[in-house]
Amino acid sequence: MASIFSRIANGEIPSYKVAEDDRHYAFLDINPVAEGHTLVIPRREVDYLFDLTPDELADLMKFAQKVAKGLKAATGCARVGVAVIGMDVPHAHIHLVPLNSEGDLDFKKPKLQLPEAEMIHIAAAINQNIA
Repeated sequence: MASIFSRIANGEIPSYKVAEDDRHYAFLDINPVAEGHTLVIPRREVDYLFDLTPDELADLMKFAQKVAKGLKAATGCARVGVAVIGMDVPHAHIHLVPLNSEGDLDFKKPKLQLPEAEMIHIAAAINQNIA
């Protein structure tokens, strides 16, 4: 059975899409640790990030770099943090989190609950800033 992330990338489950191409998909985390927290996935379903082929991993990171630059421009954050955890969903993914301090990349802190209109606005702002 397809992972929830595959179903999101295939349009079977709604998401706040940030960017996509034929091999990758980026969307806002619905339980963000910061406004703009984005997940970047390969469309090919692989459980663990480091099980991707070297070329797939390199391409995913290049795609994530474009998204991170758009995220930084859209949010005005000081940096974009990168985390690879992958314990909850068996589909390789990268967390991109806007940072203004080291404490901003704390997955134990309470998750934000943002209104749908704000999520739509954030996703569009990131997308508009991707070169």
